Amino acid sequence: MGERRWTKGMFETEDWWAFWIGIFFVILGLIAAATYNVETKTGVDLTGWIVNFPKWVDISKSLSVDKYHKGFMSGPVAAVVSYVIFTIATCIGARAMKWDVKKYFVAWTIIYWLTVIIYILSRNAYIQATSLELKKFGIPWSLQIGGAHYIAALIIGLIIGNLAPRGFREFLRRAARPEWYIKIAIVCLGTKLGLKGIAATGYAVHLILAGCCATIAAYLLFWPLAYSVSRRIFKLTREWAATLASGISICGVSASIATAGAIRARPIVPVMVSSLIVVFAVIELIVLPYVLAYTPFWGLNEPIAAGASLGLTVKTDGADAASGAILDELLRARAANELGVQWEEGWITAAAVMTKIWIDMFIGIWAFILAVIWVYHFERRPGERVEKMEIWWRFPKFVLGYFIAMFAIWGLGLGGILSKEALEWGIHPIEGPMRHLFFMLTFTSIGLVTDFRELKKEGLGRLAVAYAFILVVIIIPIGWFIAWLFHHGMKPPVVKP
Repeated sequence: MGERRWTKGMFETEDWWAFWIGIFFVILGLIAAATYNVETKTGVDLTGWIVNFPKWVDISKSLSVDKYHKGFMSGPVAAVVSYVIFTIATCIGARAMKWDVKKYFVAWTIIYWLTVIIYILSRNAYIQATSLELKKFGIPWSLQIGGAHYIAALIIGLIIGNLAPRGFREFLRRAARPEWYIKIAIVCLGTKLGLKGIAATGYAVHLILAGCCATIAAYLLFWPLAYSVSRRIFKLTREWAATLASGISICGVSASIATAGAIRARPIVPVMVSSLIVVFAVIELIVLPYVLAYTPFWGLNEPIAAGASLGLTVKTDGADAASGAILDELLRARAANELGVQWEEGWITAAAVMTKIWIDMFIGIWAFILAVIWVYHFERRPGERVEKMEIWWRFPKFVLGYFIAMFAIWGLGLGGILSKEALEWGIHPIEGPMRHLFFMLTFTSIGLVTDFRELKKEGLGRLAVAYAFILVVIIIPIGWFIAWLFHHGMKPPVVKP
């Protein structure tokens, strides 16, 4: 009976370990903030060691620490310290999850330093500086490619993941855990919305509520339409249609696995559907941010709606947050170059993640509903009942970390317990440098685990056509419309001079 307690899996799953690791570093930041003296501008620096990757012309300035902690240590030392501390944290999680820690450690080390190298090289000012930054860097021109570091990490990961020797690829995949890394980053993102919300409470609440309403409206259409098309047009069986509908409607891989478990589908079903989800998510990640950034209707006119649309259409947490980060970079660069304004970083990403988080919260509820339908209607399994605790067991725990981080900072800041300056000093390295680093690890890992040869697997053809049809004809158009309906007119706050 012990395994059926509400604490089931609390130290055994990626979801929970994203929560523990993310919350641990958030707590470090809050402790640091509590020790901060506003007059002397000093405190117990528990987070200033996190490495930052600024844009650069002189490569000796390509590594630093957070802007609030200048002088705490050099950039190269921070890169090593960050490696050591994040290695310890993730290895503890790996051991608790019963992975091969030695192999994870070696693979993680390669991925970490590969990501650092890509991050450094792609942050060159000639590649990324906006028109407003040319004078700052003393350069006459720049390619102005926002998010080039994310794109570079994905491309290098894809090259290695598809062209490197098979043994090396499979070894690296022991630590290429994009869903884990992005969930840690999303917990950190909760701190960003918390900090931003102190200064713009109404805007942050509007974003949260709009994301919730958009998600409910979209989901009530997505799943039944996807299921009906799968059954009637593509003649898929119930187990295939239900698993595919959940995967393409809710939270990708997690939803397909939860649904397959709920309806007792054969093991091959979620595996096949999950492989399609990952491949199509990578394609969306590469294509959709650029389509949204440069399509006149969206672009600079509806930046928040564009971000929210990604949360409704890109079907893995990693690819959604990653595509939101690229779109954030692209649109902020366009705003700087074409409008002469600097939008605050992170709001467009937050819009993408917020809608996705609300969708994630449906996983447990929907798995429970489907289990009930299958037990009592389709399969009529006498004597079997579905426990209501299934909703909790399948609830994505990293979402708790996101909201705990956000509301803790809101409460401390708006309640006057800690000053905004103190919170910025303690938390900014978490919501900035740490979050960005784990985003980068996510991009590298997505590339490493994506094998386009999966599309050639026997029996995947009709399923792939069904997935592509539903995505293009149902999910993307409806998702874009609903994102616009609930977010139109919203633009990120402008950076104050």
